Amino acid sequence: MRPPLSLMSSEPIALLVEQIAQALRSRGQWLVTAESCTGGLIAGACTDLAGSSDWFERGLVTYSNRAKTELLDVPADLIARHGAVSEPVVRSMAEGARKRSDADWAVAVTGVAGPSGGTPDKPVGTVWLAWSTASETDAERCQFAGDRAQVRTATVRHALTGLLERLHSAGARS
Repeated sequence: MRPPLSLMSSEPIALLVEQIAQALRSRGQWLVTAESCTGGLIAGACTDLAGSSDWFERGLVTYSNRAKTELLDVPADLIARHGAVSEPVVRSMAEGARKRSDADWAVAVTGVAGPSGGTPDKPVGTVWLAWSTASETDAERCQFAGDRAQVRTATVRHALTGLLERLHSAGARS
């Protein structure tokens, strides 16, 4: 068995997905994704692996605020108060996706991929990520450099790396 991957950006995304698949399959658990700025790239990376239907439950692309509210139960007033690219919204996205799907694990992302849309408080490359289980939800703000494609790729890699680390951590506790 391959040792856990680190946050090294040089690790191929496919290797991260293989390890996530192995961890989820061994536990009989399922993953759901809720994506805004990545537009389904995380789900796409997961389903690129043959046999992903054994552990990947569904992916939701909730690019608009309306979609976040309708599909993930993110309160509209939460988005109005904090903006779509915020910790409260990404936490709500992850929790809503998990509850709506009955999956064991959820990953959610929302951000400003660019090239436009940035503000002084949330410049291009600002991304909020969240990972959720029935017992906890973690969120993290990242600032990724590069063009739109680079920001989106970095977001996918970070979301999957964060999930893998949490899967390994949860496995160590059980």
